[in-house]
Amino acid sequence: MRDVAIVGVGHSLFGNRYDVRLDELAWEAVSEALKDANLTVKDIELLIVGCAGGWSAEALPAVVCSEYCGTLPKGSMRVEAACATGSAALATAYNFVASGYVDIAIALGVEKMYESPTPVQIELIGRAGNYFWEFENFGLTFPGYYALHATGYMWKHGLKEEDLAEIAVKNHYYASMNPKAQFKKQINVETIMQSRYIAWPLKLFDCCPLTDGSAAIILASEDTAKKITDTPVWISGIGLSTGTANLSSRDMFLPLEYSGLETAVEAAKQAYKRVGIEYNQASKYFDVACVHDCFTIAELMAYEDLGFCKRGEGIKLVREKQTYNGGLIPVNIDGGLKAKGHPIGATGGSMIYSLTKQLRQEYGKYADSKAQADIKNGRAIAHNIGGTGHYAYVTILSLEKPHM
Repeated sequence: MRDVAIVGVGHSLFGNRYDVRLDELAWEAVSEALKDANLTVKDIELLIVGCAGGWSAEALPAVVCSEYCGTLPKGSMRVEAACATGSAALATAYNFVASGYVDIAIALGVEKMYESPTPVQIELIGRAGNYFWEFENFGLTFPGYYALHATGYMWKHGLKEEDLAEIAVKNHYYASMNPKAQFKKQINVETIMQSRYIAWPLKLFDCCPLTDGSAAIILASEDTAKKITDTPVWISGIGLSTGTANLSSRDMFLPLEYSGLETAVEAAKQAYKRVGIEYNQASKYFDVACVHDCFTIAELMAYEDLGFCKRGEGIKLVREKQTYNGGLIPVNIDGGLKAKGHPIGATGGSMIYSLTKQLRQEYGKYADSKAQADIKNGRAIAHNIGGTGHYAYVTILSLEKPHM
């Protein structure tokens, strides 16, 4: 297996993108990534498209995106892993390059969720678990799934609604500095606490939005990367895990007592093992993290699932503002899913975009200097969840070439 580096990244504006088709939205990210890498479409040997789909009119997104982006007749494929689709696309492209099948590939994540009415979007997302047992018979929605996690955490660790609100405040604060974020307005705890409940204890501002958007990551083999850029960002570890479709099939009380995701823990341990990181001391290895905060409780659980702190101590990180820039471990200082937006297929790629910019120390120029992390260790981590732990991907980026 060859070492693989990120040599170019691109990102569209996130939001209600009624102004473009799916393929046009894809090109926004791809064209920026090509410019970033100083490449042309003729240099691309493979296009992996992450698109969860269902709400978009295009049934074959990889084909229409390949044609519009000009990569034909090179190969392409579509991959899906629910909300972790972008990370699945990256992992697939990584394997093609690492194996020697191609030297340069693009992992493209793209989603046009607003092509469907909001009730249809909500229904399709709610089907992401076990359709027959949980959605059809018991009516669980996605906010309902994560509300179960929130109440489980409250019961076990004394979580308060105000703690969750503080996570949203942080993420909106950093989204206000991100020119491509869906929501650029800061909010306060009072506003969040006064918003209506979606699924108790989760309120409107505890939930991420529905989003259109795209993100593109260009990967290259070691020898090729050295010819393209002086600042390669290496993919040094990928971990992935799959959980049961039906939540009632999971061990809800041992060992996580429903306040964490076992798949996220498994994926993290896999990735850490590849890099030589101690799970229980993970926070000291990374300069910055992007985690899957589809709901505020999801970010809190991620602190613990990734080993940034012990079980039940995630609240302490929130209350002490240790996940702000300059704290123990800056988390989602691009706004996260909560405020940057969550276009299902593009979310994983968006995380890699932000972290690549951070490691290159370019994020402060792209966004705001207050959102540029202090790069000391030269490592960053992305945590991308599909469903409620149905899929989990953990990706580690590094400025130092991996020692495989």
